[in-house]
Amino acid sequence: MPLPRLLAAVRLLRRAPLPGQWAVLLAGSAIMVALLELAHLPAALLLGPMLAAIGAAIAETGVRVKPAVFSAAQGVVGCMMARGIPLSFLDVVARDWPIFLAGVLSAMALATLLGWILTRWQVLPGTTAVWGSSPGAATAMVLMAESFGADMRLVAFMQYLRVVCVAICASLMSIFFTNGGGHGVQEIIWFPAVSWTALAETVVIAVGGGLLARRMHMPAGSLLVPCIISAVLQGSGLIVLTLPPWLLAISYAFVGWSIGLRFTSQVIRHAMHSFPRVLASTLVLIAACAGFGAVLAHFAGLDPLTAYLATSPGGADSVAIIAASSDVDLPFVMSMQVVRLVLVMLTGPAVARMVARHVEAHPRKRPPRR
Repeated sequence: MPLPRLLAAVRLLRRAPLPGQWAVLLAGSAIMVALLELAHLPAALLLGPMLAAIGAAIAETGVRVKPAVFSAAQGVVGCMMARGIPLSFLDVVARDWPIFLAGVLSAMALATLLGWILTRWQVLPGTTAVWGSSPGAATAMVLMAESFGADMRLVAFMQYLRVVCVAICASLMSIFFTNGGGHGVQEIIWFPAVSWTALAETVVIAVGGGLLARRMHMPAGSLLVPCIISAVLQGSGLIVLTLPPWLLAISYAFVGWSIGLRFTSQVIRHAMHSFPRVLASTLVLIAACAGFGAVLAHFAGLDPLTAYLATSPGGADSVAIIAASSDVDLPFVMSMQVVRLVLVMLTGPAVARMVARHVEAHPRKRPPRR
């Protein structure tokens, strides 16, 4: 489409009523999902809406996903994670704690180093890069950054750029390790027969747990609280988690929209001058974590895709969706992701504050102009 026509279409979409904008977003999401499915790309139901939402955000539409809806969608994904994690995963973590600790701490140390380098090079103003480089707990980092004077918009840009890159790279690696999606296209029964009681119990845990965590202002709680509650109840035999494909598809779409719509044109304009270096930093982190995964696969005897997804830096909900659609050791992947997410939430703000104070106390000296 020629540029003038594209700009005219953007202006027309921007002036359209909100229901019309939602209709365009739904249509765009459906088209992207169809294209990604034709390419046999895992997690198309997440990536398609995410890419369509980025386009809607750049067009400056008024489409927004309410935080309560995002929390509920994350809760469903949390229950999906719990369905693949038996309660015995704590025994796995306890038994292989050196592997988990090495994988988590290596990613956190590298992310901190990259944030320090970007800050020292003044790629972004102030201490923004320190907060934006944390490998997980994006909400916590964004909120903490604003409290300490960093640019909240640019921190969000860094955090969610990494989430998008991790989701795309993880999907591509899934194709590579399965020889182009080697399991073939499996027919999905969108509306299977279900126990409505079990479905209602699952929805109550997902939505109620997500909203409760949101009211408690618990970072990443909308994902973790339903995951933990449903894992305990499932492991105790008190419930049977029931997540039909139509419910997962709706939840994936809202998660994808919520991530994509955060890329507002205002944030993108502020970030354009630093985009190449921020993207390079993100790709270095992803590549290094892939290296950690290769080492993990060699010494722990894991298949490469399991190790790669387990060490992917951040985006636990995205990785969970991709892992669920791939032939991997889902309990191990999600155990590693959950352990890192918890450690980042517990230590990330303190580490970011420490590095930020060090950079501010030892600013980089620029050579005098001649």
